[in-house]
Amino acid sequence: MTETTYLILLSLYRPNHGYGIMKFIKQETDDRVLLGAGTLYGALNSLLSKGWIHLYDEDSHNKKTYLITNEGKQIVENELKRLNQLCKTSRKIIREEADSYGED
Repeated sequence: MTETTYLILLSLYRPNHGYGIMKFIKQETDDRVLLGAGTLYGALNSLLSKGWIHLYDEDSHNKKTYLITNEGKQIVENELKRLNQLCKTSRKIIREEADSYGED
């Protein structure tokens, strides 16, 4: 899963619209990840087709609000487990390398 997809899913644990999603990601990554509208809406369409999010609401001005589905939440939890395992493996290898060369 891409970081962008993961962040979009996290932003949708509460109902959110396109601009709110972009703002959430910008804020939570300290401006490291900035999404353009094309990237965001392409990703939202993909997530909708996979069933990981659903359209929560649409107002009279065509402003759409999305929310993560239970399937989407399971996907996020599985990705979090994968990322935690990756971090655990990374820390182990880095620590072993530092120890083998007498570094602190």
